[in-house]
Amino acid sequence: MDSGDVVRFEALYPEAVLPRRQTPGAAGYDLHAYLKDRWVRLHTPSNELREQLVTRDLVLPPGWRALVPLGFRARLPEGYEAQLRLRSSVAWTRGLFLLNAPGTVDSDYADEWFVLVQNGAGVDVALRHGERFAQAVLARVATLPWVEAAVERTARAGGFGSTGA
Repeated sequence: MDSGDVVRFEALYPEAVLPRRQTPGAAGYDLHAYLKDRWVRLHTPSNELREQLVTRDLVLPPGWRALVPLGFRARLPEGYEAQLRLRSSVAWTRGLFLLNAPGTVDSDYADEWFVLVQNGAGVDVALRHGERFAQAVLARVATLPWVEAAVERTARAGGFGSTGA
């Protein structure tokens, strides 16, 4: 590992939790909601933007979206991204999902991390302050130049499901 290959973590609140893997074989670093005394940005199903002061737990009505704060900022080394995902147990048991799955945190982003969730269940869903609800999977990023040139079509042209599967 190169000495530059570290993620720099800065807690923005005393209780913010450093992301960590729960087992040696885990791909993702668990992320904890930081909701204590926070203003949380919400969107209603009719796309109305709201802000709500949350003292401890966030209750998300059906169809509502929220930017869930994590209470920290971090800088990734150049050439890496963090892919944000929900923990599968949260998606399965509570009906939450990520709209932009996976969410991406770029190496040059230096502000607080958030996770964009939507309630897909037919009932209110609560996220608790400090709860492990999402994860970050780190990945190397390839960057290539894009050039204007003719693109030769192949037998696979035709769009979605072009192989018949």
